[in-house]
Amino acid sequence: MKIVLQRVSQASVTVDHKKVADIQKGLLVLVGIEELDTQEDIDWLVGKIIKMRIFGDENDVMNCSVQDIDGDIIVVSQFTLHASVKKGNRPSYIKAAKPDFAIPVYENFVKSLENEFKKKVQTGIFGADMKVNLLNDGPVTILIDSKNRE
Repeated sequence: MKIVLQRVSQASVTVDHKKVADIQKGLLVLVGIEELDTQEDIDWLVGKIIKMRIFGDENDVMNCSVQDIDGDIIVVSQFTLHASVKKGNRPSYIKAAKPDFAIPVYENFVKSLENEFKKKVQTGIFGADMKVNLLNDGPVTILIDSKNRE
């Protein structure tokens, strides 16, 4: 699994002109799933997301997690995170999992995140044409790959 973690002051997701997710301060998490992903990948990423200290404390030092600031989370599926651009100029998405595998993994990821976060996690709609609006705070954007845990 690959994720893009963005600290936001505001974020929302719209599908067919209808807002399906909307948060203020918190995290926007873009998640790409591949066929090799397991519960171990989910658990490791959930722990990272919940505990990542990227919010300012009373001294404006990045020392607080999304839980510490009582923030919110939006999760958006994004198969393009597995794009390969090695050859040519048209990305290949061969590593991205097909929907029959990816949807249950995505749903499990969201449920695992909610269980650890102890709070409802908002989402986009898997496979939909989504319009994601965000105000990246900082900007703070972190890329995490569960297959590269260095």
